[in-house]
Amino acid sequence: MDLLRTPEDRFANLPDYTFAPHYLEALPGDGGLRMHYLDEGAPDAPVALCLHGQPTWSYLYRKMIPAFIAAGMRVIAPDLFGFGRSDKPVDEAVYTFTFHRESLLRLVERLDLRNITLVCQDWGGLLGLTLPMDLPDRFTRLIIMNTALATGDQPLGEGFLAWRAFNNRSPDMDIAGLMKRSVKGISEAEAQAYAAPYPDARYKSGVRRFPNLVPDNPDAEGAALSRRARDWWRTQWSGQSFMAIGMQDPVLGPPVMRAMRRLIRNCPEPLELADAGHFVQEAGAVIVERALESFRS
Repeated sequence: MDLLRTPEDRFANLPDYTFAPHYLEALPGDGGLRMHYLDEGAPDAPVALCLHGQPTWSYLYRKMIPAFIAAGMRVIAPDLFGFGRSDKPVDEAVYTFTFHRESLLRLVERLDLRNITLVCQDWGGLLGLTLPMDLPDRFTRLIIMNTALATGDQPLGEGFLAWRAFNNRSPDMDIAGLMKRSVKGISEAEAQAYAAPYPDARYKSGVRRFPNLVPDNPDAEGAALSRRARDWWRTQWSGQSFMAIGMQDPVLGPPVMRAMRRLIRNCPEPLELADAGHFVQEAGAVIVERALESFRS
């Protein structure tokens, strides 16, 4: 497989990202690729499995990780293939819904993660929300932020279609510029940190691919799986849930999240973050604190 691996010096001195890298190699079915993940906190502590989306990577969780650790949790934050420190196949056809989902299932099994709080946003949710139904004994809680299930039987919103069109005409997407436009108050150094894994357009095959993987018809790859997950969350989920909504998100904002709340069994009233956009994790510790407070009560 023709792949790229971002030079390590690209990750030097990133703001608030002092976490040690960890790697898994040769996950079954991935062609021998190397996946990067963060592993912070006590090994035997309850796990927060933090899943990112497009075009971000585990840097997205830098403000939440310390709050999880302070609460006595272990944080596992992988970089999906094509993102962050993980390997990046050059051929866009490698990146499929099944390819990404299977790599996450194998990560959970290889690390033998249990008592998991699934923490997900964007593609972290499109993929992550399909995991617990196949590993129900491992997942106990959910923190969900600005995401959806891609079931293929609902029309894609105008906001998403506009995003997909922008993505497709931007093969060398200016990730730092996108983050500066999307996150109020983000510094130039933080915006550049989001772009650090991608020295040039060749490294962005996985980034480019994601919007075109969202199922837009019932027979699309991942659609039936997502419908099964929708039914499972409605009827089988017995864990605790917490929802945080970035209210300024034009694509996966309040209407989408209110619909998601109706799909998640016993999901309480959400935390509405008035100034937050799509990248809700930038709000930081408040989400963790409010979620754990809700779980305790």
